[in-house]
Amino acid sequence: MQRIMETDVGISEYIGHDVPKIEGIIKQRFTDFLVFEVDLDSQVIHLKSLGMPESSKKSAGEQSANAAGDTADASSAEQPPAGDVTHTESDVKETKAIALNAVPETAPPATEVSGTAADAHRVKDDEPWPERFTESLKPFLSEDVISHVKTLYLEGPEPPFVSDSGWGGRHSKVVDGKGESSEPSAPAPASEHEHQGGDQGRGKRGRDRGRGGRGGRGGRDGGRGGRGGTREDHRKVLSNPIASKETRTGLHKIVRDLFGGKLDTETDTTAPASDEGSRIVIKWSKRGGGSSRGRGGGRGGRTEGGRVGGERGGYPPYIHFTLQKTNRDTQDALAALSRTLHCSVKDLSVAGTKDKRGVTVQRVSLRRGNKTVEDVWKMANGLGGKRSMNEILTQRGERGVRVADFNYRKASLELGMLKGNAFVITLRTVRVNSMETLDKAMNTIKTKGFINYYGMQRFGTASIPTHSIGLALLKGDWHRAVSLILRNRPGEHPDVVAARNAWLVDGDLDKALELMPRRVVAERCILESYKKQGGDTRNAMGSLSTIPRNLRLMYVHAYQSYVWNAIVSERMRMHGAEKPVVGDLVFDEPSSKVKGVEEDDTEIALEAAEVGIIADDKVANEDDAKDGDAGRSSRRSRKAWEPSKVKVLAEGDLDKYSIFDVIMPLPGKDVDYPGGPLGERYREFLRKDGLDPENWVRKQKDYSLGGSYRKILHLPKELSWAVMKYTDPDVALAQSDEDNLLGMPPPATDENGKFLALQINLQLGTAAYATMALREVTKTETSSHYQTTLTQASEDQKYRTTEAVEIEGAE
Repeated sequence: MQRIMETDVGISEYIGHDVPKIEGIIKQRFTDFLVFEVDLDSQVIHLKSLGMPESSKKSAGEQSANAAGDTADASSAEQPPAGDVTHTESDVKETKAIALNAVPETAPPATEVSGTAADAHRVKDDEPWPERFTESLKPFLSEDVISHVKTLYLEGPEPPFVSDSGWGGRHSKVVDGKGESSEPSAPAPASEHEHQGGDQGRGKRGRDRGRGGRGGRGGRDGGRGGRGGTREDHRKVLSNPIASKETRTGLHKIVRDLFGGKLDTETDTTAPASDEGSRIVIKWSKRGGGSSRGRGGGRGGRTEGGRVGGERGGYPPYIHFTLQKTNRDTQDALAALSRTLHCSVKDLSVAGTKDKRGVTVQRVSLRRGNKTVEDVWKMANGLGGKRSMNEILTQRGERGVRVADFNYRKASLELGMLKGNAFVITLRTVRVNSMETLDKAMNTIKTKGFINYYGMQRFGTASIPTHSIGLALLKGDWHRAVSLILRNRPGEHPDVVAARNAWLVDGDLDKALELMPRRVVAERCILESYKKQGGDTRNAMGSLSTIPRNLRLMYVHAYQSYVWNAIVSERMRMHGAEKPVVGDLVFDEPSSKVKGVEEDDTEIALEAAEVGIIADDKVANEDDAKDGDAGRSSRRSRKAWEPSKVKVLAEGDLDKYSIFDVIMPLPGKDVDYPGGPLGERYREFLRKDGLDPENWVRKQKDYSLGGSYRKILHLPKELSWAVMKYTDPDVALAQSDEDNLLGMPPPATDENGKFLALQINLQLGTAAYATMALREVTKTETSSHYQTTLTQASEDQKYRTTEAVEIEGAE
């Protein structure tokens, strides 16, 4: 059977047609493809220390008052090499209306000291109120209002205590040891620019505090948990009236970006509308102010989100750490970690999935229960069981997994909480007619970008692409979908082949189930459904419904990706990649860009399917909003999804936009098609597949598509390259973080080498595929099976050494 190629999934065009192709092999070795996550602070994630972390000895009370607010220290027994930045991981920020209960830093922790000049800006930002805050707010607020915002921010999330001669905290009566606090006095009304301080004092102490003391039930205004409870905060700052909607939108964005969600903004609804415009209210976020939303904070109370406060040490409920994985799928690595950590895989979260074939580094969050950072480090590294401390610190992690750099955090990661990925990619056996041609090809990507195709990873590696199953599901052709899932595929494991044949050839259901590995999920679900139905195969839709929802969604979202690729290729053939044309789509308002639309819904849904998270375009957000478990995940606090506003370009709009503004919809009920001939070709493409381009609602709700938008071109944020020579294909030309920390010999080039290699350093935004950038250089098929064929036929393979082969196997 023929394996799928790029043209089978709509990938066919290039930007640099005038540049000759540069032959080269992608991912010949795992270290030829290094991936490093870029977090929301634009920091590239690296492993920094392999040693065992140590929780701070501070008390729980001191932890809650820690200037970092969101992070409890977890120092490592082994320091990074000299010259490395030794700061703790910066607070995770969520641009999608998620805040992590951080308070402003009054001084940088000792662990954030940097010895390099490159960190001068970071050190400057460790000031409580950096000058850039003022400069960024000036276009939106007057100096007087900025001054009040500064005061509000520096006071922190807890309103300052106001002297009330002790009356504010008194209880009206004490009955059976239970303190009932009197009603608080009404707060003074806010003036236009003045923020209000709270006037509720602490609960009573000593014998009369009843159950409102440490660990008990507090008064009405203190919540449950006494000292750890929340005092009502009436402070706010009002802007001057702002008439322009764009200016108000810009103010919302800049406050969210500057303060990482710690401050909230909303339109003032207390004053009647006027011709001068609306005022914007700025106040501390209830989610991000260090105050407990649920019960308690006391020793016997409950922690944030209603969770039991018995978590060891009084530390925050999550542990974040860095994961390096080698030649493993993200879900596979998380599943392995869940087994070693004795937790559910649902307790582990990531910001994005990473490639399998390569060495990738990213942050992971763990809902820790009663585990400490020391516990997690020991379990993950097998200390006291399989491995000794010396083996852990001198040998690679078991089965391609290494974890390091632990921190306590108050919220988990979730998909989309990253700015992109940085890559170090080495192409081997490079053939090019001149260095001028090579530089021209690289500069084409640097200045013109590349077509933002969905890469081959999205469509599977077998002869039956996932999008063809998705099409069958969208058409309600249940029997065809089942047939495609169960069909034989080339190159599968012999156990899987035997299991398929037991059913497809012999019709032996029991034998097929006995032979089918449990990792082959969809096939087993269908066969088990047949078993429950006594061998009856007529209820195909029912059998498909037993497949996990996230996997079924992956099929239909893959079809969206396929359509997007095909239509973008058509647009390139019709109009090229130089400039926008009449009929192109662009976002109609800056706020659309604020939402991070490049992290389109389909991409996040596909990643969710890979890591086993249920996501269904916008439906997931709506369901989460109804969920009462505010502490389970930060995704609970997402705002309701709204369709992006787009416009179809007319002749008079063309000089206002560039080709990098042009977007293409993924099909669904909430998107608009391009105008003109391209829009009609889009619709015709869907009709040929047997679909109605105007109807994406299905009786089976899981298969209803909302749609989203994606930029047709992607411009790398950073790009550099170097040429090197080598002879032995098994000698690494790049080094993983783990190997560097283990003190293994650094990569070394051979000036007299027989072969040429091209090493590329680039940084891409979310949802962009590095292989699609490389494709623009090599003008070569990027499917894994084709690249494997190139490797096997490569001339450099005859120079492999036995020792190097063993090292490769160890990776």
